[in-house]
Amino acid sequence: MASKPPKVDPVQDSPQVTAPKHAAAGLPAIGHTLRIAQQQMGVRRTALTLLRVNQKDGFDCPGCAWPEPDHRHKAEFCENGAKAVAEEATLRRVTPEFFAAHPVADLATRSGYWLGQQGRLTHPMYLPEGGDRYEPVDWERAFDIIAEEIAALGSPDEAVFYTSGRTSNEAAFLYQLFARELGTNNLPDCSNMCHESSGSALSETIGIGKGSVLLEDLHKADLIIVAGQNPGTNHPRMLSALEKAKANGARIISVNPLPEAGLERFKNPQTPHGMFKGAALTDLFLQIRIGGDQALFRLLNKLVLETEGAVDEEFVRDHTHGFEEFAEAARAVDWDETLTATGLTRAEIEQALRMVLASERTIVCWAMGLTQHKHAVATIREVVNFLLLRGNIGRPGAGVCPVRGHSNVQGDRTMGIFERPAPAFLEALEKEFGFVPPREHGYDVVRAIRALRDGEAKVFFAMGGNFVSASPDTEVTEAAMRRARLTVHVSTKLNRSHTVTGARALILPTLGRTERDVQGSGEQFVTVEDSMGIVHASRGRLEPASRHLLSEPAIVCRLARRVLGDGTKVPWEEFEQDYASIRDRIARVIPGFEDFNTRVARPGGFALPHAPRDERRFPTATGKANFTAAPVEYPRLPEGRLLLQTLRSHDQYNTTIYGLDDRYRGIANGRRVVLVNPEDARALGAADGSYVDLVSEWKDGVERRAPGFRVVHYPTARGCAAAYYPETNVLVPLDATADTSNTPASKSVVVRLEQSATD
Repeated sequence: MASKPPKVDPVQDSPQVTAPKHAAAGLPAIGHTLRIAQQQMGVRRTALTLLRVNQKDGFDCPGCAWPEPDHRHKAEFCENGAKAVAEEATLRRVTPEFFAAHPVADLATRSGYWLGQQGRLTHPMYLPEGGDRYEPVDWERAFDIIAEEIAALGSPDEAVFYTSGRTSNEAAFLYQLFARELGTNNLPDCSNMCHESSGSALSETIGIGKGSVLLEDLHKADLIIVAGQNPGTNHPRMLSALEKAKANGARIISVNPLPEAGLERFKNPQTPHGMFKGAALTDLFLQIRIGGDQALFRLLNKLVLETEGAVDEEFVRDHTHGFEEFAEAARAVDWDETLTATGLTRAEIEQALRMVLASERTIVCWAMGLTQHKHAVATIREVVNFLLLRGNIGRPGAGVCPVRGHSNVQGDRTMGIFERPAPAFLEALEKEFGFVPPREHGYDVVRAIRALRDGEAKVFFAMGGNFVSASPDTEVTEAAMRRARLTVHVSTKLNRSHTVTGARALILPTLGRTERDVQGSGEQFVTVEDSMGIVHASRGRLEPASRHLLSEPAIVCRLARRVLGDGTKVPWEEFEQDYASIRDRIARVIPGFEDFNTRVARPGGFALPHAPRDERRFPTATGKANFTAAPVEYPRLPEGRLLLQTLRSHDQYNTTIYGLDDRYRGIANGRRVVLVNPEDARALGAADGSYVDLVSEWKDGVERRAPGFRVVHYPTARGCAAAYYPETNVLVPLDATADTSNTPASKSVVVRLEQSATD
């Protein structure tokens, strides 16, 4: 088997560069969507499938978690959502014959794009110890193999149970229930790598680790600040909400190191006017230096404090705690240091202040650009300070809006996928199911990799996702996975993680969101929670890609029965036969889900309660919303170095690569590019079109290298660079994480450029 990441394929990665675009969507998006969908699904299947996406009687898009409006367009999907659906509903198949023809060592040399393009998995596959290729295995034997390895563990804590955000509420609830009845809280999930910093900051400051706005709040806002986020690629349907907000009079400030086409102009493909002319979205673009967001919001807070009548004194008095300490820290802010940290001008910040003071209802939206830094939690706390000052939480048209990525990543956490569960949740599980769940905290993603690396974890089970590609420090992660006794992946398609295995490995194929799920009691549906706390049903309509597939709930139930045996206290067989019985138990365990089955049967579902939003009640340790006063931090850059952020191309979703183009940034037929400000590039001697190796520098002294990247002169913030992940995850040290949340600091990696041997 290969011991190194795949080599660069010059045929598949020969970047061609044109000028970046200044508008998103429109006719090109429609054409690209239909072309990709028809290549994967054919004409008739494309029409039947896409018209069901995000409909009240259809299935939830397997892409992002952006909510649906109550009144929905017949084409309630975006370009990238259509790509996600097309790859799941594809007519291509990966059969046992494919694995017989491709040893694991061969698959390990293939790109993630090539692996994903092969199609849907059709059979459970097993890589025996010492074997060189996967072979078909029946489900009973697969569960026996897992049970054998778990039984051989010295402790349940030697097993790790990872979860992707695609997993339904029902499957996630069962999955954590199985792990805890087994005896471990080792439940890392993709939240650990993305919005954990948001949850940590919000739980401390407002008492609930979720956003406080609903979709209609964006439509009512006077000012929307979009910070560290690229909706045009990562959450394209958000652009429709911003367009509506603008039509209602809102103004928008974009805070980002890169100009993003979708935030400049949105050509809404759902209307003739939008398709051709579009709407300008951003009123003020603050091209901030990477990692300077905390400094920006701290200075804005100082300026609000200094403006007579700007503070909502009644709200601060009645609903907050810690104001004086916060105000003292804010008043001490230095203008010059802030300008250094942010790379902005005084005039730009003063213009932003005028827009802030003119707004009675302000929302701040953010994503990975804020959450993946060492000081990420402190940054989001400062955003909360900013909103609390003017009473912008618990007011219509105002609040915090962390924009989640994968479609049910928030729901998985609500269902108990968390390595540090609340005592009240464990007590509710114990009361409902009659066993004593473990109280010791488990492993998050980074700690799970360390445990595998150090031989303290021996079984790795992934419910969806592409753990190896999504995780930081690629070589360390891959070496850690190879130390496991058994790696198991519940998947719909091939990915890099299937080629980086333990001594034994299993691939368990599962139903997709698009497919009918029929169990003993009849046809089933599952539920998901969107980024704004709306829970709704998802019903697949297509016939399964293979008769050998099992649903995720069925996989968990059968695994639990095989591993736990007669000693289990949970009615696993009942749960497999009828998902309504799972929802009945969720209703008794998790607050907000009372009468779950009845409420989710209503078209559009229901909103979970949110005390800060609904009642201006803050369930924190102080009983109020908490101002905080952390020291201002920002990355310092040594001479001759750049600060690198990892990001997605427009042809990918998380680690899934749909194509080799990034249309809005003017990149075609390649992914190994590094975007560098022309002035920085000239100072470093990096000509446009030259090839460099990216070498990260970290205090452990270990050199981490990503070879063969084409330099693209691009209008990034000075001192900053950008490149796509997962190709650059190799540069992110395992120990470079956010304080408190332990999220990998993938948005602020100090790198140097070295001439590449491929140049």
